[in-house]
Amino acid sequence: MKIVSPNEVCANRDGYYIIDIREPYEYEVANIKCPNIPMAEVCDQLNDLPKDKIVVLMCQSGNRASALGNLLTVDFELQNVAVMEGGIKAWKEQVDQTLLID
Repeated sequence: MKIVSPNEVCANRDGYYIIDIREPYEYEVANIKCPNIPMAEVCDQLNDLPKDKIVVLMCQSGNRASALGNLLTVDFELQNVAVMEGGIKAWKEQVDQTLLID
């Protein structure tokens, strides 16, 4: 499983398929305009994910995304999965300081 920084994701948004795996109430507070598929629903929607892009998982801090990324690469043998390091908190620090996540 690959780890990518928020800056790397921002610089190459077209090259990635970003999924915000937080719960809808978290997504409503702040998001980076990417699909919201809660963590518990991602495995049910694997066939809908693109095969030609790296799927970047993003959560609040990176912990949930890392756990899900590990599951997808080990149990489902997906090779095109990455985790955005630090989640939306790191996005706020590195990319968009105006994001209101608290």
